[in-house]
Amino acid sequence: MAGIGLTAIGSLIGCGGSGSSTAQTNMDASILGAAKIAEALATTMYTAIINDAPFFGTLSGENQAYIVAARDQEKFHYDLLFSATGSEHAQTNYFFPTGMFTNIATTINTLVTLEDAFIAAYLIGVKDLSTPALRVLAAQIMGVESDHRTLARLIGDDLGLSAVTGLSGSPESVDPPNNNVYERTYGLTSIDQVVAALTPFLSMSTGNSVAKTFDPALVPSNADLYPNPANG
Repeated sequence: MAGIGLTAIGSLIGCGGSGSSTAQTNMDASILGAAKIAEALATTMYTAIINDAPFFGTLSGENQAYIVAARDQEKFHYDLLFSATGSEHAQTNYFFPTGMFTNIATTINTLVTLEDAFIAAYLIGVKDLSTPALRVLAAQIMGVESDHRTLARLIGDDLGLSAVTGLSGSPESVDPPNNNVYERTYGLTSIDQVVAALTPFLSMSTGNSVAKTFDPALVPSNADLYPNPANG
């Protein structure tokens, strides 16, 4: 499956055949709406790492290119989900832990935690979405989020970290960076539980006080990305 065009995905919601129900259509909308917020949050995070993290300039060109590509991939995901969920953009203000973007451990731990949550969200989508096309789309995006998690752990190693703490809440050695035999859901079984895990990033609090703004107008580059997102 090469991909789903920006104008086509909306027609997939609730098109599961005679067995479709209003409840299932609402479930599809809830999952895709939560995923849209997650992709806006991810785009905001990667953009801020590029623009604001002092360590970004110390990374190898290869690792810098990974982070830029991750930002663009997340925005392509967002644009696709935006097309599926109507004309309302996700919220534009997101809030990160104290030390985010300035402290290496805080930044990498948070990045991996969020990617863990995104992976869980899309695995739930594979389970709960109503149509084969939507389930395949969730799996396609989940695979890319898994790439991001692994490469973040690799960059953490390059930056001198010996362990990274993600959604499991326990430090996990950076060696090997691809340490999952199977992707994990960390006990999350519904999209509502994923939303709860992401809620601290959606409003200012004592723990999450570093505010960053999502730009819905950001145009991601499709150079060297496959399949070419501009062509579906």
